[in-house]
Amino acid sequence: MNKICFVILAGVFASASLVAAQDAALIQAARKEGKVVWHTSLALPSSTAIAHYFQNKFKGIEVEVHRNGSQRVLQRFMQEAAAGIKNADIVHTSDAGHFELLKDKGMLLKFTPQGVAGFPDGFKDKAGFYYGMRATLSVIAHNPKIVSEKDAPKTWKDLLNPKWSGKAVTAHPGYSGIIMTHVLALVNVYGWDYFRDLAKNKLHIVQSANDPAGVVASGERPVGVNGAEYFYYKTLKQGNPLKIIYPKEGVPLVVSPVAIAKDAPHPNAAKLFTEFIFSKESQQLLADKEGLYTGHPDVTYPADKPKLKDLKLLPADADELEKRNAEIKKRFTEFFGA
Repeated sequence: MNKICFVILAGVFASASLVAAQDAALIQAARKEGKVVWHTSLALPSSTAIAHYFQNKFKGIEVEVHRNGSQRVLQRFMQEAAAGIKNADIVHTSDAGHFELLKDKGMLLKFTPQGVAGFPDGFKDKAGFYYGMRATLSVIAHNPKIVSEKDAPKTWKDLLNPKWSGKAVTAHPGYSGIIMTHVLALVNVYGWDYFRDLAKNKLHIVQSANDPAGVVASGERPVGVNGAEYFYYKTLKQGNPLKIIYPKEGVPLVVSPVAIAKDAPHPNAAKLFTEFIFSKESQQLLADKEGLYTGHPDVTYPADKPKLKDLKLLPADADELEKRNAEIKKRFTEFFGA
């Protein structure tokens, strides 16, 4: 071995040893804290599964999961902060605009987990305060036992057909970050007239982007005009009658960030949990077990799910989501009456 190769290898091993030592120190510090409090909009079965895997890997550290809709996660976090209550360690919602708001208010800790190095720009805050833990799509779905594939809506505009009056369900942007992103993405394509016309079909309104899956599968309303693709997919895999439609004119892409609270009461456990979330192991788990997409370049996906590169995606800018948040809630309520 020549001298140059020896020097390079020595440097590599030294760096690896340093990282291992840092990881060991972080694990030890996290175990002393004993738990991490995670406020999340990820579906409860999915969020508890991740907590379970973490707790099995890092014995002695409890993950306390508080699951709610994106808007309520933010509301609780802001209310607790205003009252001087330091409870949340990690915040996760499906409204990227929330993280611009929290960053601007100085409420987030700057922390870059090792696993995000290869993530695309759309999954990374340039300033280093938050990163996209997962991504899903907002899609159309129908119950094939009630609506045949031939008759089913194929495009967003198909949903405006009066034949769907009283037969469709929508989730609400005042509760769900996924639907907040969905509404903005389609407003940017079609304008507010689209939602004015959609409201004429007397939609059944639910809260979470996960709720339409159950409504459609039960046949209560056989068409979902939006909803979280990953939850439709999970519901389908459980043997329920569902067909997912990915409109060719574009599918809203919803990137859901994670950030550590600046005043996290368990900062080391929060950092360790964040490292775990963005590891290849966890990101692959999200794809395999939860039907989600991620920003990790090495993650593979089930063969029966479309690849993101094969779809026309309609992303939403985090700054625009934050600036138009109140407008979207107001206009949606005006049109749909709730």
